[in-house]
This record gives sequence, structure tokens and C-alpha cells, in this order.
Amino acid sequence: MKQTILNLKTIVLLFSSLAIFFSCSDDDTPNIIEEDNENNSRWITIAGALMGTEPGDGNGGTLIYSVTKEDAQDENVQIDPFNNGFVAPSNRTARLQASEDGNTIFNISYAGDTGGVYTKYTVEGGNNFVKTGSEISIEPYVGTAPRWIKLFDGDQTGAAVYVSTEHQVDDNGTTEDVTDDTYLYTNSTIGIVTLDLVNSSIKNFQEHTITLNDEDAAKGYYISRIDMPTLNTAGDKLYIGARISKIDPSTLESDSDYDILGSKTIVLDYPSLLNPTIITSTVGHGNTNGYRSINAFEYNGSVYQANQSDPEGSYILKIDANNEYDNSYDFNLDEALGVTGAYVLAWRPAANGKGVLAYRHDGSQEGISGRGESYFALIDLNAKTATKITDIPYDVDMEMFQYQGYAVDGNDIYLTAASVGKNGNIYVVDTETGTVTKGAELINAEGSHFIGAW
Repeated sequence: MKQTILNLKTIVLLFSSLAIFFSCSDDDTPNIIEEDNENNSRWITIAGALMGTEPGDGNGGTLIYSVTKEDAQDENVQIDPFNNGFVAPSNRTARLQASEDGNTIFNISYAGDTGGVYTKYTVEGGNNFVKTGSEISIEPYVGTAPRWIKLFDGDQTGAAVYVSTEHQVDDNGTTEDVTDDTYLYTNSTIGIVTLDLVNSSIKNFQEHTITLNDEDAAKGYYISRIDMPTLNTAGDKLYIGARISKIDPSTLESDSDYDILGSKTIVLDYPSLLNPTIITSTVGHGNTNGYRSINAFEYNGSVYQANQSDPEGSYILKIDANNEYDNSYDFNLDEALGVTGAYVLAWRPAANGKGVLAYRHDGSQEGISGRGESYFALIDLNAKTATKITDIPYDVDMEMFQYQGYAVDGNDIYLTAASVGKNGNIYVVDTETGTVTKGAELINAEGSHFIGAW
């Protein structure tokens, strides 16, 4: 018989300006078995994204639930955050981060009236997340829908970014009537704020206007999105991933048929956030800003970074201690996986340089969410190898486009694998041996999906 840690009850999900009610029992008395942690085990927090209007959109809010790592490894345990979880405040899918030991969850609300509000919670098991410290809003610096990340500096600092763009033309006309205009270039104004996660305060904020080199800028290329700030090993530079877009200089209309430039990263002095420069890879071509999941990690003195939308399939790129791309490091996932059009959705290495990534590729069939079926692979940064994990049952509705996080405990990586609207399981990957263990069952809800473990 399965041990059910979570029992259904009625909960009211409160979002600042959005209330969603779930009535799963007529019993007003909660009946949840408390999660004990007598051995001071690492907590594993599971997050689910509730359907808004369409399956897999994740726009109905985010619910989280924590169990000990022993329960996470036990396939006789059931976890049902959609009926018994704690609501992480956010109008849409919350942007979650966890402390390295799993005992703290950090959240910045995304969009809506509370967008940009930072909160911190102590993990105490089950749906018991205790708010600690003060709330603080970073909305004045980076807006209500910030892209943010926790830097790997001992859980001390978070960093959030934004970008706005403006096309520059000469004085012959206006951007509304481009007949007599001559396009010059596009400026990208970037903002970066660093947040003291311990004391809930703003550490620094800087804004810069940057433009690509004269040749690329004149052709209409510009930085249109930035994300995933990452500290170098020395702690004196901050790398920010970038997406490159292009307009047609003759019309100022968006251009979708163009040569993809070499992958680029913005480099800033840290902690001052001054002196922005742009570095370019000659190995990878495509974007480095990622999406919901951390896209770059420090390992063994260098920073390893995934790219997306590369015509040759995603690469894992390497930035060395000299703060330049190491163009001798060639780790192409098409070649490693034996596919075409590999696209990294979310990845994470353990301390040994071996890790797990979620990906899709050309030929991935679209499921109920309208996005391509996704898969997990075991990767090795040193050997530059990637192998599909075959111990996980896949189907067309398993997609990880919004996947956010993996929980790392030593060489073990915990992941959630479940199709949209269907039950699944936690899986624990021993990155050193490649052994994959099926863990607790994940109970899903209609149109909803799991977005990771922390």
C-alpha cells in the first residue's frame, strides 16, 4: 500500500489581486500528515504550475511542497502540491530559488499588483513555509516582471535585470514614417539590481546603454533580452546572457530571416556593476539568456553556459578566468546526443562537472500544450558527452519549456518528470555512476505541470 503523505483538503489560494478557489472536500479540518525531519535531512521542495486557461500555460499560479530527501527517494510516497501545497505569491508562474542546503526558498513575484516583490521562506516540511525577514520590492528598478537569479555566493545575493530598446534614425524623418529615414543602430538600455538576500535590501543598481559593434548594429542587430546573471570564480565579474534580434533597416520592421550571430554575453565589473563589455563566441551561435532556468554555472574555475536557437543545435559554451570565451572548447549537443536541433531547456551540473539537462530536438512531437516533447540527458562537462536518460518513461505531453530547477545534493540530482496533466515521479540521478532511481509519485492536476525540484 502506498504511503500518502498528502491528503486532499479544501484550500483557498490567495494571490494579491487574484483569488482561485479549489474545493476538494467538505471537511473544513485539514488532514495532512506532518513531515518529520528528525535526522535533519535535506529538504526537497517540489513546485507545480497550475493551468490558467490553456494546458501547460502555468498561468494559474505556483504551489510548492517539501519532503525529506528520503521521502523524495521513496516511490511509495505520493506528493500532491496542487491540492495541498503552499501558494508561492505570484500572479503567474513564480520565479523560485533555493538555498544551497534546501532550507530556504526565495521568491520574487512575477507580474500583477505584487510583481517584483521579494519574499523569503524557511522550509519546515509539507506546505509549511514560514516567511522570514522583510519583503522588499525591486519593481522600481526592474519592473513588475523581473528576470532574476540567485548568485552562487553562499546564498548572499540575488541579481535581477531588464532591457529596453530604442531604434536610432537620422534627422530626415521619424520612426513613424521611415520613407526618408536612414537607420543608424539600436540602443539597448540595460538595468541591473543586486539584492541582499540575507537582510532583504537593495545592494546596488546600475543602468547602461549598450550597442553592438558598428558593422552588426548598422545591419539592424541588437540585444533584445537579457537574463541569468552569473558570477565568475574570482567574484569580480558578472556575466549576463543575451538574446540577439534584428530589424530590417529599410523598414524598421522585425526581421526573422537573418544570419545568426555568435553567442554573446555582457560582462560587468562586480560588485560595482560598471564597465559593460560584450564578449562573443566563435563556437556557438544563438542566444544565451535562457528562459526560466539558470543557464550558466561556475565549475572548476570557469563558467559553463548553454545557448539556444543555434542553427547547429545547442552548445555548452565555456568562459574562462580571463573573462573571454574559450573557443577551443567545443561541446555540441547535436553531436553528443546524435540528434538534430537539440535545444537546451534547463540544465544543472553537480560539483563533479557531471549533470542533467532537459532538452527537445527536431522531430519532437507537439503535445497537449502545443510544445515539443522533452527528454532528460546525463552530461559530462569534462568529457563533453551527453547521453539520453532512458530510465524515465516519456510521452508526447512531457515537455519542460517552463522547467525551472533541479535539487542538487552532493553528486545526486533530483528532478521531476511528469507529463502535462498526468501523474509522474521524482527521479534521483547519481551523476557519478549514472544510476537513476525512481522516487516519490507526483500527483498532477488537469492541464497543470511540474516545474522542478529545489
